Amino acid sequence: MTVTDTYKSVPGILRPFKEYIKSLDLSEDDQIVYYGCVGTCTPFVELLAISIRSLPVEQVYVPLLDEAKGQRLRDVPDVGMQVSGGKPGAVRPTVIVIMGGLAMPMMPLTKDDVKELITRHGDVKVIGVCFMSMFEKAGWLDTISFDLLIDATIDPVTVIRKD
Repeated sequence: MTVTDTYKSVPGILRPFKEYIKSLDLSEDDQIVYYGCVGTCTPFVELLAISIRSLPVEQVYVPLLDEAKGQRLRDVPDVGMQVSGGKPGAVRPTVIVIMGGLAMPMMPLTKDDVKELITRHGDVKVIGVCFMSMFEKAGWLDTISFDLLIDATIDPVTVIRKD
């Protein structure tokens, strides 16, 4: 993989994601499926989903790799994209988005489980979205071949309290 751009802040995560997805020229028959850990990855999935809400694709969030628990993402007026759209008819991704939370220690899966999932779905595009080089630190880059990898840094985190 080659570093092509460096951005800042939340738009730096969303803009390259949106540009890449738009370049795929997807249709309403296509599905983008996000795989992540419950709670931690969910708000980031919703952020990614809002950046492409105008595209005619179905977006689905799958907790961990359990596709039976997949839920559609839907645009809630005055709120944003939410994982609350009900179950999809089937999980049949055109694009798989692997969230970095899956690579964190203590997750009940391995990089080989993720590779098997990708292989099972055949010819799909694979996007990785992580923070603080999580995929690299967990050793996933030697196993998972990402078509696009977005690695963001949250540093520093400043906490201010009233005395």
